[in-house]
Amino acid sequence: MATVAILGGGVGGLSAAHELIERGYEVDVYERNAELGGKARSIPVAGSGVGGRADLPAEHGFRFFPGFYRHLTDTMSRIPAGSGFAVGHLTPATQILLAQSGRRNELIAPTDLPTTPDDLTALMRFLWDFAVQLRIPPTDLTFFLRRMLTFLLSCDERREQQWEHMSWWDFTDADARSEKYRRFLVDGLTRSLVAAQARHMSARSGGLILWQILFDMVDRSRPVDRVLDGPTSEVWIEPWVRHLEQRGVRFHRRHEVTGIRCSDGRVSAVVLTAADGDGSTGGVVEITADHFVSAMPVERLDVLITPELKTAEPRLAGLKRLITRWMNGVIFFLDRDVPLAHGHALFVDSEWALTAISQKQFWPDVDLSARGDGTVRGILSVDVSDWYTPGRRTGKPAIQCTEREIREEVWGQILDHIDDGSLDRANIVDWFLDPAIGFPDPAVVTNAEPLLINTAGSLPDRPPAATAIPNLFLAADFVRTNTDLATMEAANEAARAAVNGILDADGSGAARCTIHPLHEPESLRPLRDLDAVRWRVERSLGAVFGAGRNATADLARMLPDAVLGAARLFR
Repeated sequence: MATVAILGGGVGGLSAAHELIERGYEVDVYERNAELGGKARSIPVAGSGVGGRADLPAEHGFRFFPGFYRHLTDTMSRIPAGSGFAVGHLTPATQILLAQSGRRNELIAPTDLPTTPDDLTALMRFLWDFAVQLRIPPTDLTFFLRRMLTFLLSCDERREQQWEHMSWWDFTDADARSEKYRRFLVDGLTRSLVAAQARHMSARSGGLILWQILFDMVDRSRPVDRVLDGPTSEVWIEPWVRHLEQRGVRFHRRHEVTGIRCSDGRVSAVVLTAADGDGSTGGVVEITADHFVSAMPVERLDVLITPELKTAEPRLAGLKRLITRWMNGVIFFLDRDVPLAHGHALFVDSEWALTAISQKQFWPDVDLSARGDGTVRGILSVDVSDWYTPGRRTGKPAIQCTEREIREEVWGQILDHIDDGSLDRANIVDWFLDPAIGFPDPAVVTNAEPLLINTAGSLPDRPPAATAIPNLFLAADFVRTNTDLATMEAANEAARAAVNGILDADGSGAARCTIHPLHEPESLRPLRDLDAVRWRVERSLGAVFGAGRNATADLARMLPDAVLGAARLFR
């Protein structure tokens, strides 16, 4: 029986372990934390439970399962949990609240979009109605729709060679448009639906994922937005670990990878530092296996890449160029439930790019009175996505604030947007800041678990799951995948690709893991094929006549007119 050592027990590591154990491999998982699940794990508020009650439930930030997640939900359908399976703990969120500072709140219900024979028309009508409701100038709205269609009708080569090297902000020409255009269509849609920043995210990533969300709106077989019906570890991660242990997976907690040895172009051993239960160092362990799967995040793997590893797999050198940003959770425990909306809330004018969800409404079987001090009735879970813009109260970015200043600024920015009296500071029973945020001294704030962002031009620096090192595979959200965004879905997809690489290396006859492409309307394939021809012509002309960046941009701007004109032929 072939042996596999998986380095990291987050979603990628657990997914790889799941697929491997089902195919007869001997699997060991090494995780530096005491708990498994990585950034998806729950983190109870230590010491908050009194009188025999459990601690209050908290996490890095709320979990979001868009309808286009297919790999992850397939895995969840194979995890026994309670009387069913983990996928049964997903529940639809039906609304998005767009809250404006000092203005009325706009409540958008994206899942109300009807299915019609012409789904593309329905999507365009939805975006138009959405923008009109927010008083976005018609000329800006028309431009945005044209850019969306430009991306949708672009061939893969154009997307990878042109749009990948442009930010979503530049692709949508945000600087030249109205303030409402920037706030709602460019920043708003990406922050609420994609959880990314338009100024940094590549246009390729932004366009791909935004279209997947929009396609979900016309596919009634899967909700646009789903959340879990309880704390993540309780309803998903812990049942998953139990299932894998029952199947034979061995977990080694508190084992941190500190070295990867490479000899003759192969990984010969991995060095780990084991910690005792009190956090003290328990000793150094060196392990060997037939195959190694790195499921560590990019910032942890990068520091372990030696010259020998780079020689054996030159693409690993690009890891240091990948960019991470901070996106961490702040949770307010309230003495009454304040739903806000049946879904996520986007605070569009917040300096720290806040998004939130009121969680108790989705947790019908979670008795909060049995947790903490017994007085909590509501949980407002907030993600802080911009740690570099000064807040209006402190005058400082979050990355320079104290723990208390972060709490006060986040709460204040929420109240700037929700002025109907539903939220009051007096209702706060307790609060929680993601423990990945550290305060080693008054002048420094650190983040032990940042989030990769697909910056413009970063695709070439993202390696595939199967590396040129024959016994090293990658199962993490920075790996090049169809999902193309640092998410649980991308980690799961990468894990499947890594397992397929192991099966190929072993010449195994076991069934390969299914890997799904992103949805592209089949009816538009002729137009995308047409653009592939246009793209090859443009590249050839550029090579012959020396067309520069501006000429290429001029040709790109001609694409919507040419393609939409050709579309009339396919009616």
